[in-house]
Amino acid sequence: MRVEFRLPSLGADMESATLTEWLKQPGEHIHRGEAIATVETTKGLIDLEAYEDGTLSELVATPGTRLPVGAVMAHLEVEGGAAPAAELNAPPPGAPAPPAQAPPPPAATVRAPQAERVRLSPAARRRAHELGIAPETLAHAAAPGAIVHLQDIERLASAPPAAANAARAAMREAIGAAMARAKREIPHYYLGQTLDFGPARAWLTQHNAQLAVGERLIEAVLLIKAVALAAARLEGFNGHWREGRFERSAAVHVGAAIAVRGGGLVAPALLDAHAKDLAALMSEFSALVTRARAGHLRSGEFTAATITLTSLGADGVDVLYPIINPPQVAIIGAGAIRDAPWAIEGRIEVRPLLTLALAADHRVTDGRLGARFLRSIAELLADPQRL
Repeated sequence: MRVEFRLPSLGADMESATLTEWLKQPGEHIHRGEAIATVETTKGLIDLEAYEDGTLSELVATPGTRLPVGAVMAHLEVEGGAAPAAELNAPPPGAPAPPAQAPPPPAATVRAPQAERVRLSPAARRRAHELGIAPETLAHAAAPGAIVHLQDIERLASAPPAAANAARAAMREAIGAAMARAKREIPHYYLGQTLDFGPARAWLTQHNAQLAVGERLIEAVLLIKAVALAAARLEGFNGHWREGRFERSAAVHVGAAIAVRGGGLVAPALLDAHAKDLAALMSEFSALVTRARAGHLRSGEFTAATITLTSLGADGVDVLYPIINPPQVAIIGAGAIRDAPWAIEGRIEVRPLLTLALAADHRVTDGRLGARFLRSIAELLADPQRL
């Protein structure tokens, strides 16, 4: 059965992307989860994955073309003859599908103006992302028709062009528009809870003492696992709001907010975080951070998240009240872990304290359920062997 492969939405702030490279050619067989193409957004290079087995039959879009979300990129022959086109751009198993996009008109894949058709080597493109430089602004970096190489980007790095600031501004504008819409459309409620992180820190110190440096865990991984387990146990915090109703996800894919060069923020998902041990989560989290900061992630990591954890603790922030990332219905903000006085059985001790803040969707849950959710996270961190 012939189906359309469309550009998926990779975040609430994404409206379009530039096709940079086809990783498969017509006639090639494609396996589920295999990358078909690479696109470029304000958040970096993203590999688009296939979610059905099939054969690539026709390429519709050409590299250098800027495409709106939902634009047809290619046609595929799907094995079995019954898979709808939407399944080729669906999230990984266990995650809800991304928001439905209205099909674009046939002219939606019109090529970008010549000024935007800048040819960059893969290394140059990645370095440009690290520096926050929009590739379409680099036409002056090489002769007309020539390829911009890594050394051209490095030469510009010592004196970043004004276009780099424009790229950063465009990223902030996109993020701001998405968050403004989230605050407008989602009835947020906020709760905060301060907890004693001492038991978790003591367990972590003892656990890491038995491991090689490269295998040691960090505090963020304990938080990710605690959030994942609490989300799996309590109804109403793990899933998506679509078409006027809440769709619960059986799997917990925790979006981990990561700061990237150029002032941006991404929150790719750690898949099935509730079902993985801490060592596996640590390994995957490290790889995710590395690829996010290099500006190269996979499409499934953007669309799959069912709940998000964000933190500004490293910047010294005590409390973070985040905004929900639609179509999710909850997000946890973590502050810094600070030594402070704490009452324990009638006496005062200095303990490492952590404040968590929950932002949740009032259409799905209420303050009482939110309090139970935060309490569940606190209880898990108080007994870290359960993680």
